[in-house]
Amino acid sequence: MKGIIFTEFMDLVEQQFGLEELDAVLSQAEDNGVYTTVGSYDHRNLVKLIVQLSQRTGISPQQLQRIFGQSVFHNLYRTLPSNSSLQNCKSTFQFIKLVEDYIHVEVKKLYPDAKPPRFEFLSDSQTKLVFDYISARCMSHVCLGLIEGCAEYYQQKVAVEMENQSEDGHQVRFMVTLVE
Repeated sequence: MKGIIFTEFMDLVEQQFGLEELDAVLSQAEDNGVYTTVGSYDHRNLVKLIVQLSQRTGISPQQLQRIFGQSVFHNLYRTLPSNSSLQNCKSTFQFIKLVEDYIHVEVKKLYPDAKPPRFEFLSDSQTKLVFDYISARCMSHVCLGLIEGCAEYYQQKVAVEMENQSEDGHQVRFMVTLVE
């Protein structure tokens, strides 16, 4: 997993819960907290940080992933090159459909060892988008938060349903409906 995800998570914890809480989470997770945005790290380290924060705050790991996804969307969007096709998107659905063909492709070009999640699109209409999120990291609630952050950015309301397609959570179906 790319280091930018770790640095964004630690920034969120510091902003939402304070520096002392971040230090306590890192200490309890036995993590030195040294990450660079371009480095590659084991995603299990992030899971440990999320679990520790959950235990300390009483907020479920799934909800923390969701909050993180909502928050990180805006920061990651700001890092997109100004000439990218994503800058021309006008809606949540348009952006989501370009993630697989643009962001994940660019990530693999820059970092050949990267293993971003895959999106397999099953159907889409003006008001509904259905796709499967596939990732060995099983962090579908981060994806949920990213979708919600995206919809907020485009000032659209969406209803999102999630349905596990595998017992271990590596494949989750998202049904995103535009709410008028």
